[in-house]
Amino acid sequence: MSFLAPAAFAALAIAIPILLLYMLRLRRREVLISSTFLWRQVVQDTEANTPWQRLRRNLLLFLQLLILLLLVLALTRPFVTVPTISAGKIALLIDASGSMTATDMDGDTRFAAALEQARQIVNNMNPQDVISLIRVAEVAEPLTAYTADKNELRRALDNMTAGQGAGDWDTALTLAAAGAAGADNFSIVMISDGGLGAAASLPANIPRPIYVPVGQSANNVAITALATRALAGGAPQLFAQVTNYGDQPAEISLVIRLDDVLRLSRSGAIPPRSQLPIPFAEPIDEPFETLSAALTFDNDVDDFLALDNRAWTVQNTVNARRVYYVSGAGNLFLEQALRSLPGVQTFRGNPENRGLPADAFDLYVFDSWLPNQLPDGDLLLVNPPNTTPLFSVGAARGPADQIELSAEESPITAFVDLDEMSLLAYRAVSADWARPLIQAPDGPVLLAGEINAQQIAILPFDLRDSNLPLLIAWPVLMANLLDWFSPADIVPLPDGLSVGEVLLISPPLLAESLRITLPDGSTRDLPVADESLAFTETDQLGLYRLEVLQAGEALQAQSFAVNIFGAGESDIEPLPEAELQGRLGGGEATAAADEQLGLREFWMLLAAAALLLLVIEWIVYHRRLQTPTLLQSARRGPRFPWPRLRNSSA
Repeated sequence: MSFLAPAAFAALAIAIPILLLYMLRLRRREVLISSTFLWRQVVQDTEANTPWQRLRRNLLLFLQLLILLLLVLALTRPFVTVPTISAGKIALLIDASGSMTATDMDGDTRFAAALEQARQIVNNMNPQDVISLIRVAEVAEPLTAYTADKNELRRALDNMTAGQGAGDWDTALTLAAAGAAGADNFSIVMISDGGLGAAASLPANIPRPIYVPVGQSANNVAITALATRALAGGAPQLFAQVTNYGDQPAEISLVIRLDDVLRLSRSGAIPPRSQLPIPFAEPIDEPFETLSAALTFDNDVDDFLALDNRAWTVQNTVNARRVYYVSGAGNLFLEQALRSLPGVQTFRGNPENRGLPADAFDLYVFDSWLPNQLPDGDLLLVNPPNTTPLFSVGAARGPADQIELSAEESPITAFVDLDEMSLLAYRAVSADWARPLIQAPDGPVLLAGEINAQQIAILPFDLRDSNLPLLIAWPVLMANLLDWFSPADIVPLPDGLSVGEVLLISPPLLAESLRITLPDGSTRDLPVADESLAFTETDQLGLYRLEVLQAGEALQAQSFAVNIFGAGESDIEPLPEAELQGRLGGGEATAAADEQLGLREFWMLLAAAALLLLVIEWIVYHRRLQTPTLLQSARRGPRFPWPRLRNSSA
């Protein structure tokens, strides 16, 4: 055993004044009394309290000297050298993904075992070592800068929690590799079960990570698929899949709830390392919005991960959008494109009637024709024949064969290739509310924008005067336009999200804010400032509720689900070290793990022992000050001279 601060032994000199205080006794004032019979103990103390008496056995003196010795030893910081995983500058990566909540570590979780491993590394730090803690969950985040402060590192470990999704190892390894700059002795330590997903390999100039594996078993049964499908106007059908990742067969039961009400159940046996598709042949006739599934097992089934025993989905139906179409020239290209798009119901109007039907439609498409009064809904205008209050139509132009997309990106022109497009003629159209998305040399040939809560797109040419309907860009452009015109859902999520995945939201035009209720009941309010919003707080499993607000009132609501589907976290089999090292790459390690030495200090134990002895010394001291009571005297029996007192009185 050695000492980091041996100079603290000088504090043992405090024992000298303690001994002197016990040798130096106080002189007391003499007072004449009638009898000293009841004062014998006081007389004995008086005889002993003369200056510079020799030391006698005294429990308080022994305790005080022992307390001093323990405190001095704690100040010297005694230590022993022990083997450690790494030394120097250390990037300590702790896996906090969902698979680390598996309970195969003798009833404890892998995450708790990982934290204990990290605490041992911190406790065995050398004085010159520095460590940075990086928590690897859905988002990789450094919890501390590189520091030698063990207390700061311990506090960070105590406050660390496990997540529910896959770990972002790409970002974590990038953060760790950045610490190698300017370090002579740098190492990356990973405490994980090996579920790295598709993490990229490290460059050759970064030392190969030191892998500390946690986890013992691969036994886990998980729900790996849950979805509903329905054709337009039809009842939804349910499909589920359960996977056994363990090496033992499993008897399972799958319970289905519709809007939290028990409705269906299925049972079956799954062989080891196999999948069990569970189709539900009959459609679900009763109305519902959300659907949840839960797994139950026989008593002899080992299932060490509980996160993937539940799954959620929402009713996924194809919402047909009603389109009212009128053509003054009988444009088959446009009509066929509308009828071929999924989820679109096309109603053809009579061009001889300049009026509009009383029923409202999701989209109005007018080709070479305009009604007496434009409707209030969304409009797709092809070759408009005349000027309206919303736009003006000018003289004919063309031909043109240099057609280009606007430099400003738009979802309408995404994946549209117009290199081979040519025009025989087009009209000059201007509207101050619209953006030109496709340009010819003398003017725009596609304008789109919003005005008076309407979305309007204008193609100022006859499709028969161009080769656009013959290009692959034509169906792509029409599909983009239909998605831009009042999307069917705020969040188009047929199969939900994975934990940590970003949700893109397309709020309606009249929306002022969005409110999202998380599975734990907390809410998030998002102001609507752009055409689309990104929501990143999808780190909880379960059902989320999205509400569109205007003036504090909910205009529209939609639910979506976040699940842990996939083998990345549900397959909890620990990854062997050789396989992980081969995937990550990197250069040679700075030193072998068994060559590293750390320091294990004992000062905290010594300080705790000194505190305990201080409490004992306080109790002993105060018990000596207590005055004997009648009950105590009765317990002492013949030590109190009652007979002598009676004789003396006589």
